[in-house]
Amino acid sequence: MTLHVRSVAVKRLPESLDAKHGRLFFSELEACMNVDRPLIVLDCSQVKQMDTSAIHFLLCCLEEAMKRNGDVKLTSISKGSKAILDLNGVGRLFEMFDTNAEAVASFRRASVSAGGQTPALSNRQHIAENAA
Repeated sequence: MTLHVRSVAVKRLPESLDAKHGRLFFSELEACMNVDRPLIVLDCSQVKQMDTSAIHFLLCCLEEAMKRNGDVKLTSISKGSKAILDLNGVGRLFEMFDTNAEAVASFRRASVSAGGQTPALSNRQHIAENAA
C-alpha cells in the first residue's frame, strides 16, 4: 500500500479582513490553492472581528479549495467569531479546531482512513452551493 502524504498549508489570517486586506491575503494564498487537492489551515487567532467581509473571504477560500477537491479548516476561532459564523449559517461548512496541530493531524487521519483519498465532501459541497 502506498501512502501519499500531501502538504498542508497553515496560514495566519490578518487582524483585519476587510475587502482590501482580504484581497491581499488571498493573492498570497493563491500559491497554496493552485495545486491538486489543496489542504489549507487558516489560523484565526489574530482576527478581531468576524464581519461580512471576513465571512465572504472564508467562503471564497473554501470554494476555491473545493473546486480543486481540497479543503479548508479553521483554528483558534474566538467564541464571538464562531457565534457570528453560526448565526450566518457558515459555521457548519468548516471544521474548526483549537490548534493548528489538531487541524493538520485531522487531514492526516482523513487521508489514512480514506486510503490516501480525500473523503467525499458532497454534503458540504451541496450546503456551500445552496449558501451562495
